[in-house]
Amino acid sequence: MAEGELKFTENHDWVSVEGRTATVGVTDFAQKELGDIVFVELPEQGEEYSRGEEMVVIESVKSVSDVEAPVSGEVTEVNESLEGEPEKINESPFDSGWLVKIDMKDETELESLMGESEYEEFKE
Repeated sequence: MAEGELKFTENHDWVSVEGRTATVGVTDFAQKELGDIVFVELPEQGEEYSRGEEMVVIESVKSVSDVEAPVSGEVTEVNESLEGEPEKINESPFDSGWLVKIDMKDETELESLMGESEYEEFKE
Protein backbone atom coordinates (compact mmCIF):
# COMPACT_ATOMS: atom_id res chain seq x y z
CA MET A 1 0.00 0.00 0.00
CA ALA A 2 1.44 3.37 -1.02
CA GLU A 3 1.90 6.03 1.67
CA GLY A 4 -1.19 8.19 1.99
CA GLU A 5 -3.27 5.86 -0.21
CA LEU A 6 -6.75 5.44 1.25
CA LYS A 7 -8.27 2.10 2.16
CA PHE A 8 -11.94 1.60 3.00
CA THR A 9 -14.12 -0.64 5.17
CA GLU A 10 -17.58 -2.00 4.39
CA ASN A 11 -18.83 0.29 7.19
CA HIS A 12 -17.80 3.37 5.15
CA ASP A 13 -14.72 4.24 7.18
CA TRP A 14 -11.38 5.25 5.64
CA VAL A 15 -7.82 4.45 6.65
CA SER A 16 -4.69 6.31 5.62
CA VAL A 17 -1.30 4.82 6.51
CA GLU A 18 2.05 6.46 7.21
CA GLY A 19 4.65 3.96 8.42
CA ARG A 20 2.93 1.96 11.19
CA THR A 21 0.36 4.69 11.93
CA ALA A 22 -3.17 4.31 10.59
CA THR A 23 -5.36 7.42 10.61
CA VAL A 24 -9.07 6.54 10.69
CA GLY A 25 -12.17 8.54 9.76
CA VAL A 26 -15.60 8.20 8.19
CA THR A 27 -16.14 8.69 4.46
CA ASP A 28 -18.04 11.49 2.80
CA PHE A 29 -20.73 8.92 1.97
CA ALA A 30 -21.06 8.02 5.68
CA GLN A 31 -21.28 11.60 6.92
CA LYS A 32 -24.00 12.36 4.34
CA GLU A 33 -25.95 9.28 5.45
CA LEU A 34 -25.61 10.29 9.11
CA GLY A 35 -26.70 13.88 8.58
CA ASP A 36 -25.70 16.65 10.99
CA ILE A 37 -23.28 15.22 13.55
CA VAL A 38 -23.89 16.57 17.06
CA PHE A 39 -21.62 14.46 19.30
CA VAL A 40 -18.56 12.21 19.03
CA GLU A 41 -17.35 9.84 21.75
CA LEU A 42 -13.65 9.15 21.18
CA PRO A 43 -11.47 6.53 22.88
CA GLU A 44 -8.66 7.42 25.29
CA GLN A 45 -5.11 7.67 24.02
CA GLY A 46 -3.28 4.44 24.89
CA GLU A 47 -6.37 2.20 24.61
CA GLU A 48 -5.89 -0.95 22.54
CA TYR A 49 -8.43 -2.34 20.09
CA SER A 50 -8.73 -5.47 18.06
CA ARG A 51 -9.90 -5.22 14.47
CA GLY A 52 -13.72 -5.02 14.39
CA GLU A 53 -14.04 -3.79 17.97
CA GLU A 54 -16.25 -0.72 18.57
CA MET A 55 -13.94 2.25 19.02
CA VAL A 56 -15.84 5.51 18.38
CA VAL A 57 -19.50 6.50 18.76
CA ILE A 58 -20.91 9.19 16.46
CA GLU A 59 -24.31 10.75 17.19
CA SER A 60 -26.18 12.67 14.54
CA VAL A 61 -29.63 14.22 14.44
CA LYS A 62 -30.80 11.01 12.69
CA SER A 63 -29.03 8.18 14.52
CA VAL A 64 -26.16 6.82 16.57
CA SER A 65 -23.40 5.01 14.70
CA ASP A 66 -20.39 3.02 15.86
CA VAL A 67 -17.00 3.10 14.19
CA GLU A 68 -15.12 -0.18 14.48
CA ALA A 69 -11.33 -0.43 14.53
CA PRO A 70 -10.31 -1.26 10.92
CA VAL A 71 -6.97 -2.60 12.21
CA SER A 72 -5.71 -3.85 15.58
CA GLY A 73 -3.45 -1.64 17.64
CA GLU A 74 -3.05 1.13 20.18
CA VAL A 75 -4.66 4.56 19.89
CA THR A 76 -1.77 7.05 19.74
CA GLU A 77 -3.79 10.19 19.07
CA VAL A 78 -7.43 11.32 19.07
CA ASN A 79 -8.87 14.34 17.27
CA GLU A 80 -9.80 16.30 20.39
CA SER A 81 -11.12 19.23 18.34
CA LEU A 82 -14.16 17.06 17.50
CA GLU A 83 -15.34 17.19 21.12
CA GLY A 84 -16.21 20.87 20.69
CA GLU A 85 -16.80 20.82 16.94
CA PRO A 86 -18.23 17.44 15.85
CA GLU A 87 -19.54 19.13 12.69
CA LYS A 88 -15.95 19.00 11.35
CA ILE A 89 -16.78 15.42 10.33
CA ASN A 90 -19.56 16.76 8.08
CA GLU A 91 -17.47 19.63 6.76
CA SER A 92 -14.19 17.82 6.12
CA PRO A 93 -14.35 14.05 6.72
CA PHE A 94 -10.95 13.37 5.12
CA ASP A 95 -9.02 16.28 6.64
CA SER A 96 -9.96 18.07 9.87
CA GLY A 97 -12.69 15.49 10.57
CA TRP A 98 -10.37 12.49 11.14
CA LEU A 99 -11.12 10.48 14.30
CA VAL A 100 -8.11 8.58 15.67
CA LYS A 101 -4.57 7.46 14.88
CA ILE A 102 -3.60 3.86 15.63
CA ASP A 103 -0.18 2.25 15.96
CA MET A 104 -0.89 -0.93 13.99
CA LYS A 105 -0.01 -4.34 15.43
CA ASP A 106 -0.42 -6.27 12.17
CA GLU A 107 -0.08 -4.41 8.88
CA THR A 108 -1.34 -7.46 6.94
CA GLU A 109 -4.85 -6.58 8.23
CA LEU A 110 -4.82 -3.75 5.68
CA GLU A 111 -5.05 -6.36 2.92
CA SER A 112 -8.67 -7.08 3.86
CA LEU A 113 -9.67 -3.45 3.26
CA MET A 114 -10.89 -2.10 -0.08
CA GLY A 115 -8.99 0.21 -2.40
CA GLU A 116 -10.68 3.29 -3.84
CA SER A 117 -12.07 1.63 -6.99
CA GLU A 118 -13.35 -1.38 -5.03
CA TYR A 119 -15.04 0.97 -2.57
CA GLU A 120 -16.71 2.96 -5.37
CA GLU A 121 -18.16 -0.31 -6.75
CA PHE A 122 -19.18 -1.43 -3.24
CA LYS A 123 -21.23 1.76 -2.70
CA GLU A 124 -23.32 1.19 -5.84
